[in-house]
Amino acid sequence: MPRPDITVRPARTGDVRAVRSLVEEYARQRILLGKELITLYEAVQEFVVAEFEGHVVGCGALHVLWEDLAEVRTLAVDPSVRGTGTGHLILSALLRRADDLGVTRLFCLTFETAFFERHGFVEIEGTPVEPEVYAEMLRSHDEGVAEFLDLARVKPNTLGNSRMLRLTGGNA
Repeated sequence: MPRPDITVRPARTGDVRAVRSLVEEYARQRILLGKELITLYEAVQEFVVAEFEGHVVGCGALHVLWEDLAEVRTLAVDPSVRGTGTGHLILSALLRRADDLGVTRLFCLTFETAFFERHGFVEIEGTPVEPEVYAEMLRSHDEGVAEFLDLARVKPNTLGNSRMLRLTGGNA
């Protein structure tokens, strides 16, 4: 199937309800964690969206966790465009954004390990930060940071997905 003409751009507030709709479908399947609408509005600047024929057909976010560390979050593609490279376009845009910010390590929680491996991510165990950074990160109220730190309050991993990390120099 030929790849459709899909563009990836920074998300706008007008895209949030479409992003929520994508996320809700995957949350029902226990692939992604559900997000409150207010949470998506608060994080809209972290998102990029994929657009096809004027409709949002994919999304993904980059959430900075520390000076050199960020998390790829909420990567979702409408089932109608799965297999067209849309997810790769979104992740590539997030990798460029990470490079622009000076982030050298990217973390994600995912079931799609092969997809992320193609972009230079590898499965990890534990929390790859120094004890001083770990102590600072404990002060965050962000549930994603709590999952990254592998804290008991979010254990066991509620979705059962894999922890992955990408260092600068991966294949974008």
